Amino acid sequence: MPEDALILVVDDDDRLRGLLSRYLGENGFRVTTAASAAEARDRLRFLQPDLMVLDVMMPGETGLALTESLRQDSSDVPVLLLTARGGPEDRIAGFEAGADDYLPKPFDPRELVLRIRAMLRRAPPPPPPGPPSGPVQLGALEFDPDRGEMRGEVRAHSGPVRLTGGEAALLAVLARKPNEVLTREDIAAALGGDEAGERAIDVQVTRLRRKIEVDPREPRFLHTVRGRGYVLKPGA
Repeated sequence: MPEDALILVVDDDDRLRGLLSRYLGENGFRVTTAASAAEARDRLRFLQPDLMVLDVMMPGETGLALTESLRQDSSDVPVLLLTARGGPEDRIAGFEAGADDYLPKPFDPRELVLRIRAMLRRAPPPPPPGPPSGPVQLGALEFDPDRGEMRGEVRAHSGPVRLTGGEAALLAVLARKPNEVLTREDIAAALGGDEAGERAIDVQVTRLRRKIEVDPREPRFLHTVRGRGYVLKPGA
């Protein structure tokens, strides 16, 4: 079982979501959260969690419906359902939807951690992220997200562009979703970070622009979307 397993917590209760995020983080897990099934789907577009903790009773799409949809899409991510309804019929419905475990509310967070660890021991290792669509072109530069390699030169700079490991990892996250806005939280989660990681993303973006843009003050490829996040717009 990886000690730094990534857990996606999905619950519309802000207080409980925050408590679970903090408690799981204190017990050695990386955690990202979502307040609804729709938000969880956004996370899953680019993120492969090791396990999901999913509330059953949420406005809109329920946890049961999301679990069933994941299984229909052939996702085998382990799912632990949380619900205030813990009767036999409710548990059966959860397992029939494809859940791996079921924990009634209220619960002791220590039991949640033990159940998560037991599930991770049973679960096969998650598949690696799907192959990217291929290298992206950033003017005279070509970046391969799969290898984290940059080829080419920017005429405004001297010599080839050399990325640090952190810069290459950040650029790979953006390059796998070209022309899509990713929030700082999304990027930090994909990189296995936290709120501090979110703040560090701004610093990495500034450094990246100095390396890939002819004029970092007027970026052509790596754009800020005010109030939302960042988007990479490849182009020749």
